[in-house]
Amino acid sequence: MIKRGIAHVSVFFLYLLSLLPLSLLFFFARLLYYLLYYVIGYRKKVVRQNLTQSFPEKSLTEIKTIEKKFFRYLAELIFEIIKMTSISKAETLKRVKFTGLEQLETHFKTGESVLACTGHYGNWELGTLALGLSISAKTMVIYKPINNKIFETWFDCMRTKYGNVFIAMRQTLRGMATYKNEPTLLCFASDQSPTREETKYFVDFLHQQTAALLGVEKIAKSTKRPIYYFKVSVVKKGYYHVEVLPMCLDPANMDEFAITNLHFKFLENIIKEQPQYWLWSHKRWKFKPE
Repeated sequence: MIKRGIAHVSVFFLYLLSLLPLSLLFFFARLLYYLLYYVIGYRKKVVRQNLTQSFPEKSLTEIKTIEKKFFRYLAELIFEIIKMTSISKAETLKRVKFTGLEQLETHFKTGESVLACTGHYGNWELGTLALGLSISAKTMVIYKPINNKIFETWFDCMRTKYGNVFIAMRQTLRGMATYKNEPTLLCFASDQSPTREETKYFVDFLHQQTAALLGVEKIAKSTKRPIYYFKVSVVKKGYYHVEVLPMCLDPANMDEFAITNLHFKFLENIIKEQPQYWLWSHKRWKFKPE
């Protein structure tokens, strides 16, 4: 009961905090960066190892520079997500701009559904919120639920307040069936680490053999839905540009694992351009090929 009460108070505090202008929240983010990086050292060892293994050609000085930029952005990202609790439609659309959405609309007009691929790069949460306001079809996002039910409810309210539908990963097929009679955009951020039971395939990604989720490929091949990659760029602090790129328009004729390899190649190229905006604190390489 005490933990539940603390969680309720925390969610209410986050809502009040979200009412502040983002410029002021970024000041708090700067303080959080110093706390995370210099005082707590939050997952610093994980980040350092991930960066070192992913960029073996870079010196320790270069690695530390990316590392600091990542923690600085992580702190900003936390406050951007808090701001989403009360962010308006107008501000959402001002902060996230898209190019290439007309490609999706061509499919939607004929009643065809589409798959969207991206990674945990930039502010993927704000991006999906803006996406739901920018296209004619229903935006459906596949996600992994968190264990804390109160914070899970907070996230769900924040993510779905403008009409997006979030579907737990294990209920993907059931969620798709609910909207089978209308065109939809089914979104995947498939760069997270699978469980050991889900680990069926390893892809060459950032100089490492990386366990990959196969959900996008399986659904694309079974439904013949075209796949587009959403390339996120950070324009400046708090502002993003998303370019919609055709990734695989004829998935039924692709070889096994070709779609998964293609997705990770798209993501790898983006990470190499500006590595600080990927989620390096995630324990991405927990499993190795036997």
